[in-house]
Amino acid sequence: MADSQHTAEYDMKSIVKRSITNPISDIEAIKFIDDAYAVFSKNRIIKKILIIPPDFTRFYSMSGKITSMLYKRLKDICTIDILPALGTHMPMTDKELDEMFEGIPHDRFFIHDWKKDVVKIGEVPKDFVYEVSEGLVNEKIDVEVNKRFLDKSYDLIISIGQVVPHEVVGMANYSKNIFVGIGGNSMINKSHMLGAFYGMERMMGRDYSPVRKVFDYAQEKFISSFPLFYIFTVTTQNGASADIHGLYAGNGRDAFEEALKDSQQKNFTFLDEEPEKIVVYLDEREFKTTWLGNKAIYRTRMAIAKGGDLIILAPEVKRFGEDAENDRLIRKYGYIGRENILKKADENDDLKSNLSVAAHIIHGSSDGKFNITYAVRHMTKEEIENANFNYMDYDEAVKKYDPKKLKDGYNDVDGEKIYFISNPALGLWSSRKKFMNQ
Repeated sequence: MADSQHTAEYDMKSIVKRSITNPISDIEAIKFIDDAYAVFSKNRIIKKILIIPPDFTRFYSMSGKITSMLYKRLKDICTIDILPALGTHMPMTDKELDEMFEGIPHDRFFIHDWKKDVVKIGEVPKDFVYEVSEGLVNEKIDVEVNKRFLDKSYDLIISIGQVVPHEVVGMANYSKNIFVGIGGNSMINKSHMLGAFYGMERMMGRDYSPVRKVFDYAQEKFISSFPLFYIFTVTTQNGASADIHGLYAGNGRDAFEEALKDSQQKNFTFLDEEPEKIVVYLDEREFKTTWLGNKAIYRTRMAIAKGGDLIILAPEVKRFGEDAENDRLIRKYGYIGRENILKKADENDDLKSNLSVAAHIIHGSSDGKFNITYAVRHMTKEEIENANFNYMDYDEAVKKYDPKKLKDGYNDVDGEKIYFISNPALGLWSSRKKFMNQ
């Protein structure tokens, strides 16, 4: 089907802007964008562009800034539509659009509905899935994308996003932004379950996971003929914003691999000892659900000591799932551990048809290896404990663990040694031994 939509083949050398010392400035970023666009548009007339950035849950990717720069440079010479890669997330609010995509009118944005807006363009055969999963999964996966992606009126499609360690695919972005970000039920559910079966500890921070191989297959077989180009960022947090250390552009794996190597240097923290207590803060603008907030669990599970404590400071977490049905299922089953949820998924049709929820529950369970406490304002003790977490009142928690006073890394709090992380979405923390033994 892909060939019937677009027939031209596109190839280009990756464009790289990497800063070893100081972060990349706005002037340097604009120069990078101009250079990238010159290559993207070479020998072609560009009248209409579709930009696919992440949503507000990736605020610190600085993809919003790059999108705004692109829009301001190009809005007077072509039509620009923007389709945030929501996946299963809630649509962005007007306030979030203004904060992340400064200066872009709201009527340029379109909402992706992963259940209603997708069209099947192919499938990953079960034999391939069986092979890359080392025999763990033997099902085909439908490849679906938002119908706007297939609109032949777009002369150029630009996917923008951050490369960073990720629990489902190993390293985020590249074709994941398409097949999950603006994808449909089959790929979202089955890719998440594939990753959960294989084991996120085996994947996080690494390339060529089984899930990545599925995405690579779909990229090559079904969308390689599209006028699709990627811009990748590598960032680290700097207070209420983030610094860009690397910018990469291309239409294939080369640019992604360059960004991946940079992220492995910037976004990994190896610890020589395993902390008994880790305290993680969830930015109130970015994290409203445990679906997103559980990054605090994923990104620290290879760092924390056996029997240790993970305290998650979550001032604005108000529910479990981003999607209403996902929220209902998490409330029904709770974070009950890998073996328990696999049994439930085998016995219950509601989980069978929502495998991404089963995968999420596996990812968010400690399986008895460490204790998880959510410190919240907007959820009750009963809600949190029914989900199989420990409960703490947020305002009481911050009397002892004040995120405004703690620094990233080790802190002494009233004689107690704790390890503090101000944003789990921007990295991966692991004991060196655990990472090397996966």
